[in-house]
Amino acid sequence: MADQKKKEGLEKPTLHPRNKHTGRYDLKALKLVNTDLKPFVTKNKYGNFTIDFFNPVAVKALNKAILISQYGLDFWDIPDGFLCPPIPGRADYIHHIADILAASNNGVLVKGDQIKCLDIGVGANCVYPIIGNSAYGWSFIGSDIDPKAIEVAQKIVTSNPSLHGKVEFRLQPKPEHIFSGILNADEKVDLAICNPPFHATQAEAEAGTLRKLSNLKKKRVKKPELNFSGQGGELWTDGGEKRFVLNMINESAQYAKNCAWFSTLVSKQSNLRAFYDRLEKVGVVEHKTTPMGQGNKLSRIIAWTFLSEPEMETWTNDRWKSE
Repeated sequence: MADQKKKEGLEKPTLHPRNKHTGRYDLKALKLVNTDLKPFVTKNKYGNFTIDFFNPVAVKALNKAILISQYGLDFWDIPDGFLCPPIPGRADYIHHIADILAASNNGVLVKGDQIKCLDIGVGANCVYPIIGNSAYGWSFIGSDIDPKAIEVAQKIVTSNPSLHGKVEFRLQPKPEHIFSGILNADEKVDLAICNPPFHATQAEAEAGTLRKLSNLKKKRVKKPELNFSGQGGELWTDGGEKRFVLNMINESAQYAKNCAWFSTLVSKQSNLRAFYDRLEKVGVVEHKTTPMGQGNKLSRIIAWTFLSEPEMETWTNDRWKSE
């Protein structure tokens, strides 16, 4: 029976237990939420409703339906070509990082808009602030190097009363920097999250997409269409993920007392040793690696802190305790 389920694609790698998306999408209900989704919903050979996940227009329509129905939005939209990420994976990051905060808070989940999260590379989709605010009530600073992305994300916030006063956007004027130019010298945030550009060049990004699509479709794919779209800065950067994260770790040391927990997604396991070595070199007090899985994709979160145990206790008492 287990083999049959695997054959039919009914099993997924385990998502976080608080993730809303651990089962199948209820496409029958979702297409009523967003009628733009309706033309893309079909039945597969097993009689289950599905969509073409290789079609970026279908994925965008699905995301809109999910965000409106399950995260309390009135409006969500992004221009064609901007990154339209899978919601379950983004939710998993938020829930896992919430557990890391809880571990520093005697196991108690940290909730409320007094908790401030810096989303590095928020993107036009604004998905992390949407999920983090809905699930835990956190407030956000969303940074990005693309003014258009910030403009679109700001429209999403402006169009949703539930997000008013909860998300602030800041343009990063120098793409080579991550915290500098965004955080003020005496400003404190409780956590920083980041979904870094994974590839070093556009050609590398397209080659990776071709391999992924060819593997999934069981045949050679020649056109590198990105089912989740994405602008250049969202998908590739000079030096790729490795250089970006090493730079992030280096710069985090300059803001060691400004943030309780820094974190980033890491796609390539082969980069982990370099990241661990750099974390030790800059003098972190503690770092943690959390594995994540969604579909056929495996990734992980690295989180680190420069705060000693007494400093963390003072931080949690000052900022995380409910009135």
